[in-house]
Amino acid sequence: MNKAQLKKFKTMLEAKRDEIIKKAKQTLSEDMALDANDLPDEMDLASSEYLQSFTFRLRGREKVFLDKIHKALIKIEDGSFGKCEECEEEISVKRLEARPETTLCIRCKEDQERAEKDYG
Repeated sequence: MNKAQLKKFKTMLEAKRDEIIKKAKQTLSEDMALDANDLPDEMDLASSEYLQSFTFRLRGREKVFLDKIHKALIKIEDGSFGKCEECEEEISVKRLEARPETTLCIRCKEDQERAEKDYG
């Protein structure tokens, strides 16, 4: 992979990271503004608690995604970006353009998904 491609992927990953962090900060500030005393009844309180639970689950996914982005950025720096962690073959540029944080080539990813499906 050439330097221009690496720079493009680094820019893509940093933009994704920055957007996730921005949205998380925005969500957090909105959640902090919510006060149980502002809710008139138990139904509103239950709805609020459900939304907060849902938000925390989303944040968990965002954390996992941020970790993947961070790992990909490190790989760009150490020169191992774009190499499949399973078979060590090059991951196609087309796949990296769709999911620059990926660590598996399409063949290994499909094998992983089949195994997960087979073993539940």
